Amino acid sequence: MPKPDAPTLQDLAPDGHDLTADPFPLYAALQAKGPVHRVLIPGSGECWLVVTRDAARAALTDPRLRNDIRHSSSWQSDGGHAIGRNMLQTDPPQHTRLRRLVAGHFTAGRIAALRPGIETVALDLLAALPQQGTADLVSQYALPLPVTVICDLLGVPAADRTLFHAWSNELVMPTTPETAADAAASLTAYLARLIDHKRSIPATDLLSHLVTAADDTPAPGTPAPDHGAAPETGRPTPEELLGMAFLILVAGHETTVNLITATVHALLTHPGQLALLRADPDLASAAVEESLRYNAPVHATAFRFAAETLDLVGTRIPAGDCVQISLAAASRDPLHHPDPDRFDLRRRQPGHLGFGHGLHHCLGAPLARTEATTALRLLLGHRPAFTLATDPATLTWRTSTLLRGLSTLPLTFG
Repeated sequence: MPKPDAPTLQDLAPDGHDLTADPFPLYAALQAKGPVHRVLIPGSGECWLVVTRDAARAALTDPRLRNDIRHSSSWQSDGGHAIGRNMLQTDPPQHTRLRRLVAGHFTAGRIAALRPGIETVALDLLAALPQQGTADLVSQYALPLPVTVICDLLGVPAADRTLFHAWSNELVMPTTPETAADAAASLTAYLARLIDHKRSIPATDLLSHLVTAADDTPAPGTPAPDHGAAPETGRPTPEELLGMAFLILVAGHETTVNLITATVHALLTHPGQLALLRADPDLASAAVEESLRYNAPVHATAFRFAAETLDLVGTRIPAGDCVQISLAAASRDPLHHPDPDRFDLRRRQPGHLGFGHGLHHCLGAPLARTEATTALRLLLGHRPAFTLATDPATLTWRTSTLLRGLSTLPLTFG
């Protein structure tokens, strides 16, 4: 007798419930039944979904769960709209080598040195917002701030940034498979041209650093690397160079847009917490941390694949099966976060999983924290009187397999 298809999350939700607007009641119901559930991810296939914090931490540190899709039992090609090959798609030792190439650009000291520039960009954007009237926080503040910062860091010309974001946005939250494929092709061609430009006119930006690392002459007798093996020299292959540029550009701004917007949204829908922050602006970083827990911008991890049959907190995962960890659900686990649906700036429970955990913990976490905290602090300091310009129930949440965020957040100033 054939095994029945796994249900989608929408199948598991009560009739009429909008999972896009509020997935958390379903996550709570799943947590009450167990830490791991078999579900169908539309467009991707069946997967084991991890929803509790203990199970999430176990999965995120289990070396038998691999990020390389070639461990999937259904793998035929890297498929989808993958651009190059990056850290999210690899495991040690390739992942270790690729991460080491860029880790030095995201240290606490490097990010601290970027703060004055981040503040300048934020202040310029705030100056363009009305003293009185309505404006969209996403398109006029939360989006252009991290786009400008990551493009400056990587070395993307200012004239190309709007186009780049349109491609990026289509890839992470596709309109249709066809438009996503078109965006992937356009962005791939653009990044290839940009890499060639950096090769001919090197500069001090991060992409120029990666191009230089890729072009370093190997020692005599060093074999050429193949697709799956780490070069003995540590140099990124052309495919890896393309993938790293793509990952840094996209991950370096899409998640931060959602973080800034979700933090302001949570404060506006919890006026007591907003009043607390206005009375004590030093709580801005606490507001960002609570927002990461309360409404994780990276809603779930990239898929992982069982390299061998394994037991994950009591659930048997056959070799080749797909596993996805819900960071959003795990960060609202009531066993670790009492009253998890309450947004509380003074929460003192153990840390959230908003940036993941283990080897693939988000490399850009210090930059995202700095950008979001700076954006919030300066917004409150320079445009302190603002309210939602619409009923919160009318706001549109955009979701993908990995990300969740507001498409717009209209505010009234003055």
